[in-house]
Amino acid sequence: METLRVSGKSRPNAVAGAIAALLRTQGEVEVQAIGPAAVNQAVKAIAIARGYIVPDQLDLNTQPAFVKLDLEEEERTAVRFTIACFRTEDIPVLHDPGHI
Repeated sequence: METLRVSGKSRPNAVAGAIAALLRTQGEVEVQAIGPAAVNQAVKAIAIARGYIVPDQLDLNTQPAFVKLDLEEEERTAVRFTIACFRTEDIPVLHDPGHI
């Protein structure tokens, strides 16, 4: 599974494009972020990516988790978002979309 690393300076639209492309081709991707600014950019990118794939009858789910990383002989805690893609046509409609 491909891992994308997001920083606080990452552009959410660019990250979203990479997420959407990997979901379409591989069906899953991991996004890692260290620090509040990076986590913020990652969350925005995931939301934007969802908008990119919904027209293709795809949707995503994500599982966030904390992970320990050894960077430059220092242990850091990152947030890892494991993102999986699924086809929306396989999911039964449970509500009328006009009455959300």
